[in-house]
This record gives sequence, C-alpha cells and structure tokens, in this order.
Amino acid sequence: MLNEIFKAYDVRGIYNKNLTEDIVYNIGRAFVCFLKCKNVVVGTDMRISSPKLSKAFMKGVAEQGANAIFIGQVCTDAVYFTSGFLHKPAVMFTASHNPPQYNGIKFCRENAIPINEDTGLKRIKSIIENNEYGRTKIKKNGKITKKDILKNYVNHVKKFIDIKKLKTHKNQRLLGHRKSKRFSSELKIAVDAANGMAGKIIPLVYKNLPIKIVPLYFKLDGNFPNHPADPSKYENLRELQKIVKEKNCDFGIAFDGDADRIFFADENGNVINGSLMSALIIKNILTKNRNKNQKIIYNAVCSHIVPETIKKYGGTPIIERVGHSFIKETMRKTKALFACEHSAHYYYIDNYRADSGIITSLIVSEIVSKENKPLSELLEEFRKYWTMEETSVEVRDKNAKLKEIESIYKKQNPKKISKLDGITVEFKNWWFNVRPSNTEPLLRLNLEADSEELMEEKREELLNIMKSQ
Repeated sequence: MLNEIFKAYDVRGIYNKNLTEDIVYNIGRAFVCFLKCKNVVVGTDMRISSPKLSKAFMKGVAEQGANAIFIGQVCTDAVYFTSGFLHKPAVMFTASHNPPQYNGIKFCRENAIPINEDTGLKRIKSIIENNEYGRTKIKKNGKITKKDILKNYVNHVKKFIDIKKLKTHKNQRLLGHRKSKRFSSELKIAVDAANGMAGKIIPLVYKNLPIKIVPLYFKLDGNFPNHPADPSKYENLRELQKIVKEKNCDFGIAFDGDADRIFFADENGNVINGSLMSALIIKNILTKNRNKNQKIIYNAVCSHIVPETIKKYGGTPIIERVGHSFIKETMRKTKALFACEHSAHYYYIDNYRADSGIITSLIVSEIVSKENKPLSELLEEFRKYWTMEETSVEVRDKNAKLKEIESIYKKQNPKKISKLDGITVEFKNWWFNVRPSNTEPLLRLNLEADSEELMEEKREELLNIMKSQ
C-alpha cells in the first residue's frame, strides 16, 4: 500500500482506502526518525479528511518524542513560510487540485528545503516498512501546540510589493468597436478560490489595500461543490471569465485547492498561459534589480519567450526539469532570484525559494497599477509564438514510445535534441517536448511554433505518433 501513495515529490492517496490514519501516524513517526528533529510544523487545507489525518500525524510525531506545532488551515506557501520563519521542518496536508476523496502530504526540511523521493521519501517509507523507529531511545512524548502564523505571513507577502504603487488606476477596455473607460481609485480583481484555501487567505492579504476583490467561491468546502479546484483545466475558469467581463474587472485570478498555483485572465476574460505571465513578472523583477546577470530559472517546457525575456532584460537563464524539488534545489545552488514553471508555479528567493500564488497575485497587481495599462496590453510584448496547451496521452510503454519519437525526428535534422526532461527536439521554426508522467502511464506533449498553422499541423502529427500502439 505504501508503494501506491509515496510519489516522486509527496505522499498522495485516497482517504480510508490507501491513505489511512494508521498509515499517516506511522509517517509522522518515520518523519521525526528520519530527520532526528525536535519540532515539526503542521498545516492543512480545507479537505474533509485533513483534520483526522493531521491529528494522526501529530500523534505519531509526539509519540516519537518531537513537538508538533499546528498552524491550522493555511495555504501551502504559508507552511513553507513558517518553515523558514521558524527554521523548522514542516508538512502540509493537501491534495492540491485532486478530487475531494484524495489527500496527501507535502514535506520540507527547515527553511522550506523540499524533500522528494531521492532526498528522503524513500528513506521514510523504508523506516515504516522495516519498523526502524528506535522506540527504546525515546525518553518522553513531545507536545502538540497551536500557533497562529497568519499575521506574520501576511506581513511577509506584502513586502514583495510597494503598496504606494497601488495608486489611482484607469482601466480601458475595448467593447466591440467602442472604447469604454472606467476611472477608479482602485484595481478591481475577480478571484476564484474554488472553495479552497485562497478563500481564507485572500481577504487577509488584501485587507486595507486599495484593491476591490470580486469573490467567487470563497467558502471553504473540501467537497468542491462548484467546480474542481484545478485551474489548469480551462473549463473550470468559465465562471471567472464571465465575471471579469460582467463586473468590468482589471483582471481575474484563479487558485488551486492549496493556493500555491495561480492562473490569470485578462480584462477581456481571456485566459493567459503561464509562460506569458512568467515573462511579465521576469521583466518586472529584472527591471527593478540593478545587478546584471541575475539568474532566473525556467523549466524545460516553458515557451522560448521566457529565456528570451530573461536575456533581453539583463538576466541569465537557467533551464531545469519540471518539478518543484528540482527547481528549488537549483535555485539554492545558483542563488537565482526567481523561477517559473509552465504549470503556473512561481518561486521567489526571498520566499525561502518556495512558490506562492498569493505573492504572485500581489506582484501582478502592482505591475498593472503602476503601468496604468490593461493586462492584455502589457502582455503584447511577449506574444511572439503559438503555444499549445499541454496534452497528455496514455501509452503502454513510455520508454519505448519516447525512443520511437526520438528516432522519427532525429532523421529530420533538428537544430538540437535534449534529454533533460523526457525529450525536447528543436527545429528552426518550431519545437516540442514529450515527457513521461511520474505517476501515470502518460506522456505529456508541449509544442510551440512561429505560426498557428504550423503549431496545429505539428500538434496533430505528434499526437498521432503518440497514440499509435
């Protein structure tokens, strides 16, 4: 059963099926045994099973001789913040964007250093399997205490912007062939929390800021009664798009269940892909920073506009594999200012190198306000390529299919072939990446071209190859 729930980056499973309170109790004991730590920070999302599972975990922590510091219902980046702020290891109970019956645990060492299968999860699993807890060494049980960290967290995330820049703003929107103007002293932002943790955190962070929030589904509900907490699927953004237009908002934002990812819609309700938002944020960060050649990390499936923007504004681009643990480790080694992933994860060096949807929302609010232009206009600079939405295909043998794809396109004299993450093949006017899922029998395709016609043609071509058995 442990093999089913221990993944590449976290623990995840179905409550009371393969993720039970007994198992989580043992994970709590093994976590303390592995780190030999005296304290563990514990946070949860709003899932129905989170209270019982977190209680079982903390019981295991205490009976292994360590103290559990419970910070309650928070977003994932608040757990990372607390880990750095208190210099203690931490766990977050969440299954992010998964359906209600799922739950899971994200782990980190002190200062939000991630723990993945290569840096600890395999060892934690082994401790449980071999009953290596070392009971005789425990002198007494630890304590379970509660701590309210949210005031400190709110102060922390607000430091990423200059609140004075959130000044009088003029919004201009094109409605048909007529230009409509709205003059306002504040931004207006539609926020879809999907009944997830953003519904609790956004009101705290945006309180007393000159920004009007139009809330969608802010009531915490682990059953997700309105739509799944997965903004990467655009069908879940339809209500947000509608409200942005109806309420004449400057832009819209949507979060996943634990609010570490954030997706944007512009003032016309058009969903913006993660690479375009990354380019806008990168321009802002590098323009503010006077030091040249600052390192910025992007993953292997980001649009080419991302490294091009990094270079244009005086930074040094560094490519990395998809996955937060790889990104964070490379940030630590290179002292990179910022990192981004196509999947709408945005990482900040001053946030203990952790990703944060909340911080990103504040930064984009500042950009739109100080530039005094619609978000769609600010993004025009980066609209250079045609990029397909990531598409997954189920295959029988992932490795065999990757070899087949490599063989086919190697014969076409590409400019470059990389195997950093799956296989990336680059031609003069288009490129693609196919990479395997860590947990499912899937291959994921990302593709970009200089024209819409070429992008459509090559997407169909690759999908046909991937689907052929």
